Amino acid sequence: MTEEVIEAPASAPAPHPGRTTRPRLRLALVGVVVVTAVGFLLIKGLGSSLDYFKTVNEAVDAKAKIGTSTFRLEGTVVNGSVERRVNGASFDIAQGGAQVHVVNSGTPPQLFKDDMPVVAVGHFESPTSRTFLSDQIMVKHTATYIAKHPDRVAAKDGSKN
Repeated sequence: MTEEVIEAPASAPAPHPGRTTRPRLRLALVGVVVVTAVGFLLIKGLGSSLDYFKTVNEAVDAKAKIGTSTFRLEGTVVNGSVERRVNGASFDIAQGGAQVHVVNSGTPPQLFKDDMPVVAVGHFESPTSRTFLSDQIMVKHTATYIAKHPDRVAAKDGSKN
């Protein structure tokens, strides 16, 4: 009887040490890029969705720094200053002892009137001007806002619009 010798199959050559780490390194780099991109988009999206505004007093004090950049300006419409026009309205808003003249090129909301708190979206005509060019006026405040800022939203006639 002859004995058959079965040889063990030759083992595969040992992988090169650098070859197994390269795919992992690439995967890690792709992961870092994806996480960074998603994080950036979330921060930009959430940051731009927040509603920031400056009161008239804050805006006048920071006028040189603000320049002609667009922002939201909050104050109370000065009694007797509203002048409705075909293409908008002009009026004065005041807060904290400061006053700004607003020229609005949009259609003011139906609730818009004297002695009421408003937020106008726009920019100063120039870094030294007290004229605020606006394309949007917002007049309604939520009950939460009124509770947080009762001194800002109470009109002279006592209404809380």
